[in-house]
Amino acid sequence: IMQTYEDAASVASGYETVEQSLSAEDGRARLLLLGAKRSGKTSILQVVFQKMSPHETLFLDPTSALEITEISNNAFVQLKILDFPGGYDFSDKKLNPEAVFKKDASIVFVIDQQDGQEDLAAVEHFLDVARLAHGINPKLSIDVLIHKVEAEAETYHDDLNERVRHIRQVIIEQLREERLNVHPTFHLTSIYDHTIFEAFSKIVQNRISQMSQLEKLLSGLVENSRVEKAYVFDVISKIYIATDNSDLDHFYELCSDAIDVVIDVSRIYSDESDSKGDEKEKENHALPYDAKSGAIIRMENNYVLHLREVDSYLALVCLMKSDPLINRGLLEYNFASFKKAVAELKARSVPNLPLRCGVMGNTVTSSRPATRTRDDTRQ
Repeated sequence: IMQTYEDAASVASGYETVEQSLSAEDGRARLLLLGAKRSGKTSILQVVFQKMSPHETLFLDPTSALEITEISNNAFVQLKILDFPGGYDFSDKKLNPEAVFKKDASIVFVIDQQDGQEDLAAVEHFLDVARLAHGINPKLSIDVLIHKVEAEAETYHDDLNERVRHIRQVIIEQLREERLNVHPTFHLTSIYDHTIFEAFSKIVQNRISQMSQLEKLLSGLVENSRVEKAYVFDVISKIYIATDNSDLDHFYELCSDAIDVVIDVSRIYSDESDSKGDEKEKENHALPYDAKSGAIIRMENNYVLHLREVDSYLALVCLMKSDPLINRGLLEYNFASFKKAVAELKARSVPNLPLRCGVMGNTVTSSRPATRTRDDTRQ
Protein backbone atom coordinates (compact mmCIF):
# COMPACT_ATOMS: atom_id res chain seq x y z
CA ILE A 1 0.00 0.00 0.00
CA MET A 2 1.23 3.51 -0.71
CA GLN A 3 0.09 6.61 1.09
CA THR A 4 1.39 10.11 0.44
CA TYR A 5 1.10 13.02 2.84
CA GLU A 6 1.37 16.33 1.06
CA ASP A 7 2.71 18.56 3.84
CA ALA A 8 4.00 18.60 7.38
CA ALA A 9 0.57 19.44 8.79
CA SER A 10 -1.16 16.43 7.23
CA VAL A 11 -2.59 13.65 9.32
CA ALA A 12 -0.64 10.50 8.44
CA SER A 13 -2.12 7.04 8.96
CA GLY A 14 -3.87 8.08 12.16
CA TYR A 15 -0.99 10.21 13.45
CA GLU A 16 -1.73 13.81 14.36
CA THR A 17 1.64 15.13 13.15
CA VAL A 18 4.39 14.03 10.78
CA GLU A 19 6.76 13.93 13.78
CA GLN A 20 4.56 11.24 15.33
CA SER A 21 4.58 9.32 12.07
CA LEU A 22 8.38 9.51 11.93
CA SER A 23 8.82 8.33 15.52
CA ALA A 24 6.28 5.49 15.22
CA GLU A 25 7.61 1.95 15.69
CA ASP A 26 5.83 0.48 12.67
CA GLY A 27 8.58 -1.91 11.54
CA ARG A 28 9.26 -0.04 8.29
CA ALA A 29 12.75 0.78 7.07
CA ARG A 30 13.14 4.50 6.46
CA LEU A 31 14.71 6.13 3.40
CA LEU A 32 15.31 9.89 3.42
CA LEU A 33 15.30 11.17 -0.17
CA LEU A 34 17.14 14.50 -0.46
CA GLY A 35 18.75 16.60 -3.18
CA ALA A 36 18.78 19.90 -5.01
CA LYS A 37 15.80 21.25 -6.94
CA ARG A 38 15.08 19.41 -10.20
CA SER A 39 17.66 16.75 -9.34
CA GLY A 40 15.20 13.94 -10.14
CA LYS A 41 14.26 12.67 -6.66
CA THR A 42 10.53 12.39 -7.24
CA SER A 43 11.04 10.94 -10.72
CA ILE A 44 13.14 8.17 -9.18
CA LEU A 45 10.44 7.44 -6.61
CA GLN A 46 7.74 7.31 -9.29
CA VAL A 47 9.71 5.10 -11.68
CA VAL A 48 11.01 2.58 -9.13
CA PHE A 49 8.04 2.22 -6.79
CA GLN A 50 5.00 3.44 -8.73
CA LYS A 51 5.89 2.07 -12.19
CA MET A 52 5.63 5.39 -14.00
CA SER A 53 7.21 5.51 -17.44
CA PRO A 54 10.46 7.53 -17.41
CA HIS A 55 9.11 9.77 -20.17
CA GLU A 56 6.03 10.62 -18.09
CA THR A 57 8.22 12.07 -15.34
CA LEU A 58 8.92 15.07 -17.57
CA PHE A 59 5.46 16.35 -16.59
CA LEU A 60 5.85 15.98 -12.81
CA ASP A 61 5.59 19.12 -10.72
CA PRO A 62 8.52 19.91 -8.43
CA THR A 63 8.14 18.68 -4.86
CA SER A 64 7.01 21.71 -2.86
CA ALA A 65 6.48 20.08 0.56
CA LEU A 66 7.55 17.00 2.45
CA GLU A 67 5.86 13.84 1.13
CA ILE A 68 5.87 10.56 3.03
CA THR A 69 5.23 7.38 1.07
CA GLU A 70 4.63 4.03 2.78
CA ILE A 71 5.37 0.93 0.73
CA SER A 72 4.21 -2.59 1.58
CA ASN A 73 5.01 -4.70 -1.46
CA ASN A 74 5.66 -7.94 0.42
CA ALA A 75 6.87 -9.28 3.74
CA PHE A 76 10.43 -8.00 3.30
CA VAL A 77 9.92 -4.75 1.36
CA GLN A 78 8.34 -2.55 4.02
CA LEU A 79 9.52 1.03 3.54
CA LYS A 80 8.73 4.55 4.62
CA ILE A 81 10.22 7.04 2.14
CA LEU A 82 10.48 10.74 2.97
CA ASP A 83 10.72 12.83 -0.21
CA PHE A 84 11.96 16.28 0.81
CA PRO A 85 11.59 19.39 -1.37
CA GLY A 86 14.66 20.25 -3.40
CA GLY A 87 17.30 22.08 -1.38
CA TYR A 88 15.36 21.53 1.84
CA ASP A 89 16.62 23.80 4.62
CA PHE A 90 16.44 22.10 8.03
CA SER A 91 17.21 25.40 9.75
CA ASP A 92 13.77 26.85 8.97
CA LYS A 93 12.37 24.86 11.94
CA LYS A 94 9.33 23.60 10.05
CA LEU A 95 10.46 20.08 10.91
CA ASN A 96 12.62 19.04 13.86
CA PRO A 97 15.84 17.47 12.50
CA GLU A 98 15.94 15.21 15.57
CA ALA A 99 12.68 13.61 14.43
CA VAL A 100 14.16 12.99 10.97
CA PHE A 101 17.65 11.72 11.77
CA LYS A 102 17.46 10.28 15.30
CA LYS A 103 16.01 6.93 14.27
CA ASP A 104 17.89 4.43 12.12
CA ALA A 105 17.53 5.29 8.43
CA SER A 106 19.33 5.62 5.11
CA ILE A 107 19.94 9.00 3.52
CA VAL A 108 19.64 8.85 -0.27
CA PHE A 109 21.05 12.07 -1.71
CA VAL A 110 20.52 12.77 -5.42
CA ILE A 111 22.98 14.95 -7.39
CA ASP A 112 22.21 15.86 -10.99
CA GLN A 113 25.52 15.50 -12.81
CA GLN A 114 24.14 17.42 -15.82
CA ASP A 115 23.84 20.67 -13.87
CA GLY A 116 27.41 21.78 -14.57
CA GLN A 117 28.40 24.45 -12.05
CA GLU A 118 25.15 23.89 -10.16
CA ASP A 119 26.38 20.50 -9.04
CA LEU A 120 28.83 22.30 -6.72
CA ALA A 121 25.84 23.88 -4.95
CA ALA A 122 24.32 20.41 -4.68
CA VAL A 123 27.56 19.09 -3.20
CA GLU A 124 27.55 21.89 -0.63
CA HIS A 125 23.93 21.06 0.24
CA PHE A 126 24.93 17.41 0.67
CA LEU A 127 27.74 18.42 3.03
CA ASP A 128 25.31 20.51 5.10
CA VAL A 129 22.97 17.52 5.41
CA ALA A 130 25.86 15.16 6.22
CA ARG A 131 27.12 17.46 9.00
CA LEU A 132 23.66 17.80 10.53
CA ALA A 133 22.75 14.13 10.27
CA HIS A 134 26.12 12.92 11.57
CA GLY A 135 25.85 15.25 14.56
CA ILE A 136 22.49 13.74 15.49
CA ASN A 137 23.06 10.10 14.53
CA PRO A 138 26.57 9.00 13.46
CA LYS A 139 25.26 5.53 12.53
CA LEU A 140 23.14 6.74 9.59
CA SER A 141 24.13 5.23 6.26
CA ILE A 142 24.43 7.57 3.28
CA ASP A 143 24.08 6.76 -0.42
CA VAL A 144 24.83 9.36 -3.09
CA LEU A 145 23.12 8.92 -6.45
CA ILE A 146 25.09 10.73 -9.16
CA HIS A 147 22.03 10.92 -11.34
CA LYS A 148 21.03 11.48 -14.97
CA VAL A 149 24.01 9.50 -16.23
CA GLU A 150 22.27 8.74 -19.51
CA ALA A 151 23.68 6.77 -22.42
CA GLU A 152 25.47 9.62 -24.13
CA ALA A 153 27.35 9.82 -27.40
CA GLU A 154 30.89 8.47 -27.37
CA THR A 155 32.36 11.97 -27.67
CA TYR A 156 30.81 12.96 -24.33
CA HIS A 157 32.06 9.99 -22.30
CA ASP A 158 35.27 11.71 -21.21
CA ASP A 159 33.35 14.78 -20.04
CA LEU A 160 30.88 12.59 -18.15
CA ASN A 161 33.62 10.63 -16.43
CA GLU A 162 35.39 13.85 -15.47
CA ARG A 163 32.20 15.34 -13.95
CA VAL A 164 31.50 12.16 -11.97
CA ARG A 165 35.10 11.97 -10.77
CA HIS A 166 35.03 15.63 -9.74
CA ILE A 167 31.81 15.26 -7.72
CA ARG A 168 33.14 12.21 -5.85
CA GLN A 169 36.50 13.82 -5.22
CA VAL A 170 35.06 17.06 -3.82
CA ILE A 171 32.73 15.16 -1.46
CA ILE A 172 35.40 12.76 -0.20
CA GLU A 173 38.05 15.45 0.26
CA GLN A 174 35.67 17.77 2.11
CA LEU A 175 34.50 15.03 4.45
CA ARG A 176 38.12 14.08 5.15
CA GLU A 177 39.11 17.70 5.73
CA GLU A 178 36.30 18.17 8.26
CA ARG A 179 37.16 14.84 9.87
CA LEU A 180 33.60 13.60 9.57
CA ASN A 181 33.38 9.84 9.97
CA VAL A 182 31.01 9.63 7.00
CA HIS A 183 31.61 7.14 4.21
CA PRO A 184 28.96 7.56 1.50
CA THR A 185 28.36 4.90 -1.12
CA PHE A 186 28.23 6.29 -4.66
CA HIS A 187 25.96 5.03 -7.45
CA LEU A 188 25.75 6.17 -11.08
CA THR A 189 22.07 6.13 -12.05
CA SER A 190 19.52 6.92 -14.72
CA ILE A 191 15.78 6.32 -14.80
CA TYR A 192 16.09 5.33 -18.46
CA ASP A 193 17.92 2.06 -17.80
CA HIS A 194 18.38 -0.57 -15.10
CA THR A 195 20.98 1.36 -13.08
CA ILE A 196 18.44 3.07 -10.81
CA PHE A 197 16.85 -0.31 -9.97
CA GLU A 198 20.22 -1.87 -9.17
CA ALA A 199 21.15 1.10 -6.98
CA PHE A 200 17.90 0.90 -5.01
CA SER A 201 18.30 -2.85 -4.74
CA LYS A 202 21.55 -2.35 -2.85
CA ILE A 203 20.11 0.50 -0.77
CA VAL A 204 17.03 -1.48 0.27
CA GLN A 205 19.13 -4.59 1.03
CA ASN A 206 20.97 -2.63 3.71
CA ARG A 207 17.63 -1.90 5.38
CA ILE A 208 16.46 -5.55 5.43
CA SER A 209 17.52 -7.22 8.66
CA GLN A 210 17.07 -10.70 7.18
CA MET A 211 19.33 -10.03 4.17
CA SER A 212 22.28 -12.05 5.48
CA GLN A 213 20.06 -15.09 6.10
CA LEU A 214 18.55 -14.79 2.64
CA GLU A 215 22.04 -14.56 1.15
CA LYS A 216 23.11 -17.73 2.95
CA LEU A 217 20.02 -19.56 1.69
CA LEU A 218 20.71 -18.45 -1.88
CA SER A 219 24.39 -19.42 -1.63
CA GLY A 220 23.39 -22.87 -0.40
CA LEU A 221 20.95 -23.22 -3.30
CA VAL A 222 23.68 -22.21 -5.78
CA GLU A 223 26.19 -24.68 -4.35
CA ASN A 224 23.80 -27.63 -4.35
CA SER A 225 21.88 -27.07 -7.60
CA ARG A 226 24.49 -26.15 -10.24
CA VAL A 227 23.05 -22.65 -10.37
CA GLU A 228 25.29 -19.87 -11.71
CA LYS A 229 23.47 -16.95 -10.04
CA ALA A 230 20.36 -16.60 -7.89
CA TYR A 231 18.28 -13.60 -6.82
CA VAL A 232 15.19 -12.93 -4.73
CA PHE A 233 13.17 -10.20 -6.46
CA ASP A 234 10.36 -7.95 -5.33
CA VAL A 235 8.03 -8.57 -8.27
CA ILE A 236 6.29 -5.19 -8.03
CA SER A 237 9.26 -2.83 -8.03
CA LYS A 238 11.70 -5.27 -9.67
CA ILE A 239 14.43 -4.57 -7.16
CA TYR A 240 16.26 -7.61 -5.84
CA ILE A 241 16.36 -7.88 -2.06
CA ALA A 242 19.06 -10.56 -1.89
CA THR A 243 21.51 -12.48 -4.04
CA ASP A 244 24.10 -15.21 -3.45
CA ASN A 245 27.72 -14.42 -2.57
CA SER A 246 29.24 -15.27 -5.96
CA ASP A 247 31.17 -12.59 -7.84
CA LEU A 248 28.90 -12.78 -10.88
CA ASP A 249 26.71 -9.69 -10.80
CA HIS A 250 25.71 -8.72 -14.34
CA PHE A 251 22.47 -10.63 -14.79
CA TYR A 252 20.08 -8.12 -13.24
CA GLU A 253 18.63 -6.85 -16.52
CA LEU A 254 18.04 -10.38 -17.80
CA CYS A 255 16.24 -11.42 -14.61
CA SER A 256 14.16 -8.24 -14.61
CA ASP A 257 13.07 -8.94 -18.19
CA ALA A 258 12.07 -12.48 -17.16
CA ILE A 259 9.70 -11.06 -14.54
CA ASP A 260 8.16 -8.83 -17.21
CA VAL A 261 7.65 -11.87 -19.46
CA VAL A 262 5.86 -13.83 -16.73
CA ILE A 263 3.59 -10.91 -15.78
CA ASP A 264 2.79 -9.97 -19.40
CA VAL A 265 1.98 -13.53 -20.47
CA SER A 266 -0.05 -14.03 -17.30
CA ARG A 267 -2.12 -10.97 -18.11
CA ILE A 268 -2.88 -12.34 -21.56
CA TYR A 269 -4.03 -15.77 -20.38
CA SER A 270 -5.55 -14.92 -16.99
CA ASP A 271 -9.30 -15.00 -16.46
CA GLU A 272 -9.25 -11.24 -15.90
CA SER A 273 -7.98 -10.67 -19.44
CA ASP A 274 -11.43 -11.68 -20.71
CA SER A 275 -13.24 -9.11 -18.58
CA LYS A 276 -14.95 -6.32 -20.39
CA GLY A 277 -14.16 -2.69 -19.75
CA ASP A 278 -11.71 -0.02 -20.72
CA GLU A 279 -7.95 -0.22 -20.25
CA LYS A 280 -8.06 1.80 -17.05
CA GLU A 281 -10.34 -0.77 -15.44
CA LYS A 282 -8.02 -3.59 -16.43
CA GLU A 283 -5.08 -1.74 -14.86
CA ASN A 284 -6.92 -1.86 -11.54
CA HIS A 285 -6.58 -5.65 -11.38
CA ALA A 286 -3.90 -7.16 -9.17
CA LEU A 287 -0.67 -8.35 -10.71
CA PRO A 288 -1.33 -11.87 -12.04
CA TYR A 289 1.18 -13.55 -9.74
CA ASP A 290 0.52 -16.26 -7.16
CA ALA A 291 1.90 -19.47 -5.65
CA LYS A 292 1.70 -21.32 -8.99
CA SER A 293 3.46 -18.62 -11.02
CA GLY A 294 6.71 -19.64 -12.65
CA ALA A 295 8.64 -19.88 -15.87
CA ILE A 296 11.51 -21.70 -17.56
CA ILE A 297 13.14 -19.51 -20.18
CA ARG A 298 15.67 -21.16 -22.49
CA MET A 299 18.13 -18.84 -24.19
CA GLU A 300 20.32 -19.13 -27.26
CA ASN A 301 23.55 -18.92 -25.26
CA ASN A 302 22.90 -22.35 -23.68
CA TYR A 303 21.58 -20.86 -20.45
CA VAL A 304 18.26 -21.53 -18.75
CA LEU A 305 16.51 -19.07 -16.45
CA HIS A 306 14.17 -20.44 -13.79
CA LEU A 307 11.61 -18.25 -12.03
CA ARG A 308 9.59 -19.48 -9.06
CA GLU A 309 7.23 -17.82 -6.60
CA VAL A 310 8.60 -18.02 -3.06
CA ASP A 311 6.23 -15.73 -1.15
CA SER A 312 3.65 -13.03 -1.73
CA TYR A 313 5.06 -10.98 -4.64
CA LEU A 314 8.54 -12.41 -4.14
CA ALA A 315 10.27 -14.37 -6.90
CA LEU A 316 13.31 -16.64 -6.90
CA VAL A 317 15.17 -16.14 -10.20
CA CYS A 318 18.02 -18.54 -11.02
CA LEU A 319 20.34 -18.62 -14.01
CA MET A 320 22.03 -21.91 -14.88
CA LYS A 321 23.65 -23.63 -17.81
CA SER A 322 21.53 -26.01 -19.85
CA ASP A 323 22.75 -29.47 -18.89
CA PRO A 324 20.90 -32.73 -19.65
CA LEU A 325 22.60 -34.34 -16.65
CA ILE A 326 20.88 -32.01 -14.17
CA ASN A 327 18.41 -33.89 -12.00
CA ARG A 328 15.16 -31.97 -12.46
CA GLY A 329 13.55 -33.70 -9.51
CA LEU A 330 16.39 -32.67 -7.21
CA LEU A 331 16.24 -29.11 -8.59
CA GLU A 332 12.52 -28.83 -7.89
CA TYR A 333 13.08 -30.26 -4.41
CA ASN A 334 15.74 -27.63 -3.70
CA PHE A 335 13.42 -24.88 -4.96
CA ALA A 336 10.68 -26.14 -2.65
CA SER A 337 13.11 -26.33 0.28
CA PHE A 338 14.22 -22.75 -0.36
CA LYS A 339 10.62 -21.57 -0.42
CA LYS A 340 9.94 -23.34 2.87
CA ALA A 341 13.05 -21.79 4.46
CA VAL A 342 11.96 -18.29 3.37
CA ALA A 343 8.53 -18.88 4.90
CA GLU A 344 10.14 -19.92 8.20
CA LEU A 345 12.44 -16.89 8.14
CA LYS A 346 9.46 -14.63 7.52
CA ALA A 347 7.48 -16.19 10.37
CA ARG A 348 10.36 -15.68 12.82
CA SER A 349 11.38 -12.14 12.07
CA VAL A 350 9.05 -10.09 9.86
CA PRO A 351 6.55 -7.73 11.55
CA ASN A 352 2.89 -8.31 10.78
CA LEU A 353 2.19 -5.41 8.41
CA PRO A 354 -0.68 -5.38 5.90
CA LEU A 355 0.27 -6.37 2.35
CA ARG A 356 -1.65 -5.01 -0.61
CA CYS A 357 -0.34 -5.31 -4.12
CA GLY A 358 -1.59 -4.47 -7.56
CA VAL A 359 -1.80 -1.47 -9.85
CA MET A 360 -4.17 1.49 -9.61
CA GLY A 361 -3.06 4.29 -11.86
CA ASN A 362 0.57 4.67 -10.84
CA THR A 363 0.07 3.47 -7.25
CA VAL A 364 0.32 -0.10 -6.01
CA THR A 365 -2.79 -0.56 -3.89
CA SER A 366 -5.14 -3.37 -4.92
CA SER A 367 -5.56 -6.65 -3.04
CA ARG A 368 -7.37 -8.80 -5.59
CA PRO A 369 -6.26 -12.43 -5.96
CA ALA A 370 -3.76 -13.14 -8.71
CA THR A 371 -3.89 -15.77 -11.42
CA ARG A 372 -1.18 -18.20 -12.44
CA THR A 373 1.11 -18.92 -15.34
CA ARG A 374 3.80 -21.40 -16.14
CA ASP A 375 5.60 -20.74 -19.39
CA ASP A 376 8.48 -22.28 -21.31
CA THR A 377 9.60 -19.31 -23.40
CA ARG A 378 12.44 -19.48 -25.89
CA GLN A 379 14.61 -16.56 -26.87
